[in-house]
Amino acid sequence: MQLGLVGLGKMGANMRTRVQEAGHQVVGYDPRPEVSDVPSLADMVRGLEAPRVVWVMVPSGDPTRGTVKQLAELLEPGDLVIDGGNSKYTDDLPNAQLLGDKGIGFIDCGVSGGVWGLRNGYGLMAGGSDDDVARAMPIFDALRPPGERADGFVHAGPVGAGHYAKMVHNGVEYGLMHAYGEGYELLCAEPLITDVEGTLRAWTTGTVVRSWLLELLVRALQEDPGFSEISDYTTDSGEGRWTVEEAIRHSVPANVISAALFARFASRQDQGSPALKAVSALRNQFGGHAVTDTTGRSVGETGTPAAD
Repeated sequence: MQLGLVGLGKMGANMRTRVQEAGHQVVGYDPRPEVSDVPSLADMVRGLEAPRVVWVMVPSGDPTRGTVKQLAELLEPGDLVIDGGNSKYTDDLPNAQLLGDKGIGFIDCGVSGGVWGLRNGYGLMAGGSDDDVARAMPIFDALRPPGERADGFVHAGPVGAGHYAKMVHNGVEYGLMHAYGEGYELLCAEPLITDVEGTLRAWTTGTVVRSWLLELLVRALQEDPGFSEISDYTTDSGEGRWTVEEAIRHSVPANVISAALFARFASRQDQGSPALKAVSALRNQFGGHAVTDTTGRSVGETGTPAAD
């Protein structure tokens, strides 16, 4: 089978290799000529036999929307576009309608696996029609982890379902990572624990909290003991925010995911969290609790502290 692949970044390039290793032909396009198979998007389309399947793996938002608009002008009726980036699910139906007006099919596909997907395979969450998904299954099979079972792939529903599933997946990921981070910090804080990395490594086998993320945490500690080479500044891709927005829309109490997202926001405040300074000041005002000044000195306790 042939596949056009737009976007040859860290994941896109590895996906090209994995699909090729499964015996399929890939024509990849990227604005960077040193990694691209062809000089232009139009050349990529010309290099594929109709009916074509084109996988878009570019940043979400305007880059993806712009690419889909270009493909709508270059492709022909009967062709199929798969958006494998981290697009917001609300972008999917407009993209599908734009392409559908030209007789071109559309699938949104959430992809998880990061830079390890080349070796381990990718988790795939697809949204689209039964016919379009069936047509793309040879590519999905090439990308997902090997095995006779259907693990690693789901046809989650109609257009929009794939990116919605990936959005919630990433929200859950926020919560999991922050729980491991808090556990790590607590282990570091306790003098009884003399081997923090070994403790976490012991959790990776046989315990109910074992996971690939935990294995990656142990790996990171082995590469940088104590995380002395990195800061606590943590960005977010946007999908955690979208998950929290959806939780609000559906009145789902996503306490853990929300807290993990807000903790990332707090990590970017170079002078400390103004919100926590306000909380500290209020506690002092209503309860007489001591506050800590910028030197770390406890000041301002008034009378007998009230309950918090």
